[in-house]
Amino acid sequence: MAKRGLQVGGVLLALALLGGLVAVGISSALGIRVEPKDVPVEELHAAPAREAVAPPRFTRIDAPGSVRMTAALDELAEATSGDTAGRTTLVVRPGDGDRDDDSYRLSGTRDRLRITAPSETGAVRGVYDLAQQAWARRDLAEDLGRTVTSELPFRMVDLGAAGVDPDPELWRGGSDYSHYSRAFEDVLLPEAPYVDQDALAEARRSVLDFAHHVLAQGYNAVAVPGFLEYVTFAGIPEVYADDPEHVARAEAMREAFGPIWAELDELGLDVYLRTDMLILSGPLERYLDVRFDLDTTDPGLWKVYEAALDEIYDELPQLSGVVLRIGEGGSIYNSPGIDYYSEISVTTAPAVQAMLGAFTEQAERADKDVVFRTWSVGVGAVGDMHTNPASYDEVLAGIDSPRLVVSTKYSLGDYYSWLPLNTTLEQGDQRRIVELQSRREFESFGAVPNDLGVLHQLALQRFLAANPHVEGIWTWTQDGGPWRAGPMSLLLTSGFWQLYDLNTDVAARLARDPDSDPAELTADWVRRWLSTDPDTVAKVTRALSYSREAVTRGQYVPQFAQVRAFALGLEPPPQMLLFEWDILTGDSAVLDVLYSIARGSGPDGVTAAIDDGQHAIDVATTMRDLVAQTDPATYTDPVLHDELLASLDYQVDLHELLGAYREMTLRHALWLDTGEGHHVWETAKARFDAAAAQHTRRYGTDVELPAYNLTAARIGEQRAERDLPMAWLARGGLLALLLGLGLTRTGRALVRTAATPWRDPGRVSPWLVVGLPVVAVAWSRSVLTWFLAPSHLLAVGLGWAVLAVVVGAATARTRSWHVATAVGGAVVVRSVLLLAVLAFRGPGGYWFAFWTEPGVRSAYVAVAVVLAGWVLAALVWSLAAHVGRRRAGAVALGTVGAVLVALGGLLAAVGLEDALTVWNDQLALLPWGMARILGITTFLGIPTRLPWWVLGSGGGLVLLALVVGRREIGSGGGTAPSP
Repeated sequence: MAKRGLQVGGVLLALALLGGLVAVGISSALGIRVEPKDVPVEELHAAPAREAVAPPRFTRIDAPGSVRMTAALDELAEATSGDTAGRTTLVVRPGDGDRDDDSYRLSGTRDRLRITAPSETGAVRGVYDLAQQAWARRDLAEDLGRTVTSELPFRMVDLGAAGVDPDPELWRGGSDYSHYSRAFEDVLLPEAPYVDQDALAEARRSVLDFAHHVLAQGYNAVAVPGFLEYVTFAGIPEVYADDPEHVARAEAMREAFGPIWAELDELGLDVYLRTDMLILSGPLERYLDVRFDLDTTDPGLWKVYEAALDEIYDELPQLSGVVLRIGEGGSIYNSPGIDYYSEISVTTAPAVQAMLGAFTEQAERADKDVVFRTWSVGVGAVGDMHTNPASYDEVLAGIDSPRLVVSTKYSLGDYYSWLPLNTTLEQGDQRRIVELQSRREFESFGAVPNDLGVLHQLALQRFLAANPHVEGIWTWTQDGGPWRAGPMSLLLTSGFWQLYDLNTDVAARLARDPDSDPAELTADWVRRWLSTDPDTVAKVTRALSYSREAVTRGQYVPQFAQVRAFALGLEPPPQMLLFEWDILTGDSAVLDVLYSIARGSGPDGVTAAIDDGQHAIDVATTMRDLVAQTDPATYTDPVLHDELLASLDYQVDLHELLGAYREMTLRHALWLDTGEGHHVWETAKARFDAAAAQHTRRYGTDVELPAYNLTAARIGEQRAERDLPMAWLARGGLLALLLGLGLTRTGRALVRTAATPWRDPGRVSPWLVVGLPVVAVAWSRSVLTWFLAPSHLLAVGLGWAVLAVVVGAATARTRSWHVATAVGGAVVVRSVLLLAVLAFRGPGGYWFAFWTEPGVRSAYVAVAVVLAGWVLAALVWSLAAHVGRRRAGAVALGTVGAVLVALGGLLAAVGLEDALTVWNDQLALLPWGMARILGITTFLGIPTRLPWWVLGSGGGLVLLALVVGRREIGSGGGTAPSP
């Protein structure tokens, strides 16, 4: 008896230790924690009212006749083509100085203006500035007697929407999360001659329109997509030796686009090719694989790309450099139907250093620039060099080429609000530029007012004060995120693009003078695009001054957004009520953690979070009412009044939807947490349902102001509706099980034998021995899944089915119900625990505690592991009484192996990503959008070969069990007599 007690104690101790380790491992893997953060405080105000000053009529202009000057003078002519007051003349005298110097001096008198500049660049800039002042209805003599300079000389943009086909059908449905712009898609042909000349002519016009637009705003560089498309590898003919089509296509691309890039260069825009690394074609990948095993630390591999750059600059000398990104890539960026694609392969510091060493060496020879983006994802120093100063140094310290420019987003993360400014921009000896985004992808893609001037000014002023190497900006005018999963607004082409072009315009002016008043710059934009009427300008600028308050409270939950949250090895963005762009998330992990952080933000944190949603609605309503009070006749074009009002109507409706959803989810979590207020949640749910119906009805078919994606929200809502009924079903099932165990002799035998599985249970009812465990498992797991997740039941059921087969075989072999009673009893006890937990507040309460209560989670996991382990212990002890300990142990080992084989085989057959997607869609544990954007395995870094590892491990255990069992037979062991 003492020996048996020691055995039981040892097993329970081992299982308890295992349970503790599993609990610690789960907590470590979840890694849920919160840290404070320092968020810049934006204080917007409206510029004081002033009368519009009509520009004078230019009676004579004496200026050089270059292409650049002609473009600037055309802009000035257009800006002064309306109502004028008075007359003036203009003399422009450029010098032969540094082409990069855009300073100038405005002298003379009001009626005789004179621009003198060290170079043509400065003279052209002076003319553009006069045009800007004329558009803004400012006095053209404001800068008279002053030398005008630019603080940041490098001012780059993306290519906007140039070359993008505004076909509404491509936006319908809103489910295309590809990041590929499809620019020039109609220009490129799959076969010779590879370029459609008619489409190319139209593309050229759109590119030049864009160029004139951003030149007038103050930009002097542009990043255009492409790199490998222009390379024939003439210096390494082996690459395309068996594939002349790639050579012919590259030659056609150079002939088609080379002249366009030359025109941009002549106009004053430095042109940079923008590419991912590695960028590959089929033949190039094979060449690199054979010779360098695709090893990105191998200098030989990078010599191939050096040769590509040498060729590009020889053939296209109008280019100024190349922009490199290593942190994103793959299918969502690849051009369909064309054999050029990107791979995330440069993932270590040595690989980055090898790449930049080769590229900067080549750039120094060619007198070109290499712009390296620190935006990256993944693990290690390269994975977080964008936000981690130590990682930045590990990757880039010591790389000090004068041709290297390091480009970094201004925020400590992606383009969300509620993020600190990026501290890595305050360090390093490299030339630095700051990345900004005008059409904020995570804030409705510019479909609602969102004046970022103050935020961008705070960033630029801080970085300039901290780092003398900051020399420019890169403004994303259109790009960032999926092109067709949001509103169809394309710069200069379709939709109310002026609304986000405000940020592009103000960013350029702040880059030139970071001390400018952003409110005045916004008012200038209003006069340029909307109206010069003082009353209209005052109301619109006042509305815009509220825009950040509306966005940062309506599309975020401030109590969550104002802290740094960490989970699953990631730092989730501050906008987790929405998971990426337009998807209202419905998963328990995000919503429960969001609630817990709001709960911990103060005594009334949850109430304050709900109230912030209503505050955002009130602010947006105020903005709409201000614009509604303006007279459409005072606008440059009444259509712009209608578009601005429609945008604000959309924002009010959207914030009503988000506010109702915020309240519904927080009220539900409050009930899960405290058991109070279920009727209040039902009222909030009705409000959300009404708001969702209205939102879908008004915007469900609108491509310019599209409805948000409510699929995930509805999944979560459906499960929340079932939580209380599931709790009652769990209570009923628990009561029925307890009665069955306590009031029947077989039930009592199940419990007794589960506790002492080495003892014979005596006479039992086979029906109850089988029925009670089966019902207990099926009922508890079905309740756990709200009766809505058959994939989970299938995966779990495989394990139970394997165990049932083993127990059935043992029962037949021993001609006894001993094993079935012991194992069945242990299974029932394990199910009783689950039902007891579900009885509180259903599956929602189960997962709420899992995500937010580490102590409760750890205790439950530890006990659950002990009880699950005891099922195997019961199998071994009960079976050992009949076949001996070694063979019983072998059977248990084989059972575990068979379960792993079954599960691994299922995952391998279905595919890990597909299996996880279906499983998560049905359980709503993690954001539904994960699978739709990059994939769950990519987001969480789950190895795609995991099913095969599980399958192999299970197979290994089965083989080991066979060996152990045969050794027992070989050593003379036999079957013990039946009792």
